[in-house]
Amino acid sequence: MLSLLLCVVSIALPRIIRAGLNLLFFFYSDTNICHRIQVNLTVFNKHWCVSGHSQLNVSDDFKQILYVGKDDSLICHLNFPNSFVLDSVKWYKDCKEIEGERFISREKRLLVKNVSAEDGGKYACQARLTHAGKQHTVLNSITVNIAEKVQNGGRIPKIIYPKNNSIEVRLGSALIVDCNITDTRDNTNARCWRVNDTLVDHYYNESKRIQEGIEDYTVFQEHIFYTVNITFLEVKMEDYGRPFTCHAGVSAAYFILKPPVPDFRAYLIGGLLALTGAAVSAVCVYNIFKIDIVLWYRSAFHSPGTVEDGKLYDAYVLYPKPQRESQSHDVDTLVLKILPEVLERQCGYKLFIFGRDEFPGQAVVSVIDENIKLCRRLIVIIVPEALSFDLLRNMSEEQITVYNALIQDGIKVILIELEKVEDYTALPESIQYIRQKHGAVQWSGDFTEQSQCAKTKFWKKVRYRMPPRRWPPSPPVQLLQHTPCDLTASSREASVGVLTP
Repeated sequence: MLSLLLCVVSIALPRIIRAGLNLLFFFYSDTNICHRIQVNLTVFNKHWCVSGHSQLNVSDDFKQILYVGKDDSLICHLNFPNSFVLDSVKWYKDCKEIEGERFISREKRLLVKNVSAEDGGKYACQARLTHAGKQHTVLNSITVNIAEKVQNGGRIPKIIYPKNNSIEVRLGSALIVDCNITDTRDNTNARCWRVNDTLVDHYYNESKRIQEGIEDYTVFQEHIFYTVNITFLEVKMEDYGRPFTCHAGVSAAYFILKPPVPDFRAYLIGGLLALTGAAVSAVCVYNIFKIDIVLWYRSAFHSPGTVEDGKLYDAYVLYPKPQRESQSHDVDTLVLKILPEVLERQCGYKLFIFGRDEFPGQAVVSVIDENIKLCRRLIVIIVPEALSFDLLRNMSEEQITVYNALIQDGIKVILIELEKVEDYTALPESIQYIRQKHGAVQWSGDFTEQSQCAKTKFWKKVRYRMPPRRWPPSPPVQLLQHTPCDLTASSREASVGVLTP
């Protein structure tokens, strides 16, 4: 038994000092620390095999199996860090250097052709080790047993996984990979993970970032199933492209880590969902604010050079003649005062209002028939009074106007309900058809100055249904006294003009 003393000192001393039965190993650092451990040390002479009858006596030699009748190989288990250079490997059997055509030495592997029972025994591989400019001789003892081929399970351990494959893993993530092996029940094969031809636990001795796990196995009737894993606590960039090899006797299989390929399908689906969401949101926003958007667009991108379409008026105004005096007054105020004030003066539209714009002496039918063709829109005022509907149904003006509105291309109808109409069945079928096709705008004013503001909700709906403005707003008319839209209710004074003949 020999005492091994490991010391970390801050002074320059020889690296290894022998003192009796003690070996002192010194490592340079800023602190002075020593650790003593007990080790078994076998010391060989420079010429370790002096006669053909000498036998190596090393208790922890490696055991390997050669299968009779087949080509097989032995492995020299000499593993050192990358800073050590290992070369000049020689093979010995029973203290004699191996020669002959049946034996081929390839680095740390000895190929044996047509294995026979006489090939069993004590083997040794000797190599030259160079480190820090100094050369040393290292030796590995191997006990070789000869075995017949096993019919069930095969003579060579079978590595089920890995299969020289690649594994996609993200940088910085943890990973555990199992090596699954089947071997015979009487096997003596060692199983381990290696990287750069070095045991994983030795290669990452300092960081412990990658470690070999504890071997587990399950015994079956004719074979044993082994599992030994390798654990990556954190995958680093240096691990990509490096083979990590699982060894089981002479069998070996590796896997290589690589960064995951971008999942374009996920990006595509995400992009499509985002576009769909954006489109749905845009449609919802447009449906909610479409009136304001359209009016803003017309105002911001108004082009005075609009192509002429042969029309003289933007809208023809058709309205009933109610019997009740109060309702008739409201209709006249809306048609002859408020509509011209808002649509003509504030918005720049041109209206044709029967009873205001025709020339004296013209026939009613010819006036309506000629002027309806010169209008881009038809505005129909609806009053919920059965008597007025009856009168409207019998008016030739209504019949001609509605007929032209339905058969002419490009003209749209704007229905304005002076009051909410509960039942449209009392109206003419032509009016019902227009209501169903184009909808209606319900009057929400109170026939005061507040109703004159073109920016109220009601007038925005009417302006939205009107064509784009083609003329600038007209100078003020004297039908009504105009009050700015932003005045407060407390500062307004009602000023409704009176229609005079």
